Amino acid sequence: MWPHQPYLIFAALTGGVDAISRPSLNPLGAQNASSLKADIPSYDPSFTDQSPPYSGCLVDRTDSKVFCNSGSEDECKKALDGDNSTYWRSRDKKTSHVITVDLGRPAYHVSAVAMLPPQCEDAQGLITQHKIFLSEDGNNWGDPVSYGMWPEEGRLKLSTFEPKSARYVRLVADTRGTNQSWVGVSELSIYATPYTIPQNPSLGAWGPTLDLPIVPVSVANEASGKIAFWSSWAQDLYFSTPGGQTAMSRWDPTGGHISSRVVTDTHHDMFCPGTSIDGTGMLVVTGGNDAEQTSLYDAVEDKWIPGPPMRMRRGYQSSVTVSDGRVFVIGGSWSGGSSRSKDGEIYDPKTRSWTKLPGAKVDPMLTDDTEGRWRADNHGWLFGWKNLSVFQAGPSKAMNWYYVGGNGTVTPAGPRIGDEDSMSGSAVMFDALAGKILTLGGSPDYEMSHATNNARLITIGEPCETPQVEVAGQNGRGMHYKRVFHSAVVLPDGTVFIAGGQTFGLAFNEENVQLTPELYFPHNNSFIQLQTNNLIRVYHSWSILLPDATVLNGGGGLCGNCTANHYDAQIFTPPYLLDSKGDRRPRPKIISVSGKKLHVGQEGWIRTDSDVSSASFIRLGSTTHTVNTDQRRIPLSLKKVSQHKYHFTIPSEPGITIPGFWMLFVLNADGTPSVAKTVLIAVGNGSDHGPYDHEDIGSDSHKPTWQSWKPALIEQFGQWFGY
Repeated sequence: MWPHQPYLIFAALTGGVDAISRPSLNPLGAQNASSLKADIPSYDPSFTDQSPPYSGCLVDRTDSKVFCNSGSEDECKKALDGDNSTYWRSRDKKTSHVITVDLGRPAYHVSAVAMLPPQCEDAQGLITQHKIFLSEDGNNWGDPVSYGMWPEEGRLKLSTFEPKSARYVRLVADTRGTNQSWVGVSELSIYATPYTIPQNPSLGAWGPTLDLPIVPVSVANEASGKIAFWSSWAQDLYFSTPGGQTAMSRWDPTGGHISSRVVTDTHHDMFCPGTSIDGTGMLVVTGGNDAEQTSLYDAVEDKWIPGPPMRMRRGYQSSVTVSDGRVFVIGGSWSGGSSRSKDGEIYDPKTRSWTKLPGAKVDPMLTDDTEGRWRADNHGWLFGWKNLSVFQAGPSKAMNWYYVGGNGTVTPAGPRIGDEDSMSGSAVMFDALAGKILTLGGSPDYEMSHATNNARLITIGEPCETPQVEVAGQNGRGMHYKRVFHSAVVLPDGTVFIAGGQTFGLAFNEENVQLTPELYFPHNNSFIQLQTNNLIRVYHSWSILLPDATVLNGGGGLCGNCTANHYDAQIFTPPYLLDSKGDRRPRPKIISVSGKKLHVGQEGWIRTDSDVSSASFIRLGSTTHTVNTDQRRIPLSLKKVSQHKYHFTIPSEPGITIPGFWMLFVLNADGTPSVAKTVLIAVGNGSDHGPYDHEDIGSDSHKPTWQSWKPALIEQFGQWFGY
């Protein structure tokens, strides 16, 4: 691992900028900068409110040259003059404005660009929508190494990305669709690493980086393929909250557009919440800084709707969607007080009401945290299962079965054998049909605690039965690396991607970090190391699967004036999408599906453009603080009925096929997945489930509500898909 040395300088920064005239660098009729005398710069980037470039060294600008495609005489050179009281100003025009820097010599491993906007009182000329390109020769630019939306404010902006050999750096700023009629740059600072990271396509690939206007702590899939992010009452800060609002961003992976707004509709600071996508496909966000609030996100309308307050105030709780589409929540003593046990309650989408479950006791799932109860009931690993049951796999070493009918019950499920309390670890249901769960890492205490590389394979069967627990990893070794505050995602082929974390858990600290991800293979119970990256992901980071079968890995921080804030995410392309040269493999395509709304137990069909050999459903996810109770994978058996047409059957058990939106993938014989089609899976007739067949469970006074909310759901679904 390389040391964290962001402030090293390659050479004395003198600010010298020379005029250049290169046709290959002047495709838009760029105006060249005039020569500047070398001077001592008065501006040196200071990263006081965001994470500095990892191992980044400020590139000496003595030999640098700069030019722009837009601006008045001699303006362009001001972006590199070392004086933050001057700035380059573009023309007043709604278009793309380009500024390009020639670093003067090849072989820099460029890893970041810092941009200081004009330090004007009227907040004009701010660059928000942008792209950054690198080139070795000034002719071939390729795809952007980072793009997105910077916050619309006058502070220092930063884009970090994987180190790449380059001599030329280009910033493209777009004023179309923004509040700015012109853009400006006071200082453009470029960083490089003293090393390169060898690239091996068989291990996957990182990039591009997605720059965001907030520090994203929570994230959720939408049925459209868009991604919703949110932070807290402020874009970079969770404490000192006035309450009542949340900074949000939204990204469309197809077009790349990013939007930003502050949500006040639900009067809810949604930091440290429970997150679940209910059986209707609605995102349910509970508690957090505003500890009793519930917010419902209708992604069809891009609208937040006030939900009913919970019966108990909570923060850092977990929630999970159960077999009839309702949402169960338990724990959460981080906010709302810790003197009372935060026992379970359940949300019904039909009545939009919460019901206490006094028998669903939280005490059996507490960890033995040195800081006590306010940490001990956090971030439960919950899995909705058969007959209104919920399996709690961790983070406590004691596992439990919860039943959410009637007044609720809890039944011990035994220890996670050979493991310890594993707070801020991860748990993923990678094969719901077989009841397979993988648990990964964590630490005995929330903070000031050493992480483990422990991995366990848990197989659950019928509710209240003792699960089978095995050590995951060949020869009982677990993961290659010890991790806490990491994240994990199940992929369409059933493998599990693990990224980020650190070996010693300490919030808002970026030491002892893990930069090499891993991949778990169920077929031989092994972990392999993947492509190392250069962006830190620790406390408040996350990963989520995208519809194109890549992974978005991002976030970290949210601590105000601290050096752990990450306003970004990074795309990881798994090896199954790449050939030996790093180019994209040919991938199958789903032409059509038997329906955009299917039912558990139903037979469906898929038409593809080529032969495929397997398929899988993966439920849309929502995640924060290492927890994603929504994601799970169901492998599908395909029966070929004609050329490129296949039949499949959805499992008839709604505890396996939890109602809601799912991504449907097909894979060819090489294991290359398609882009997903999103379908809604609903509970059909005859799937009502009552109490367990156990004397200690009690009677079920709650009858499943799915049928009674079907009309509203069908109407919503029709709006979304244009029915």
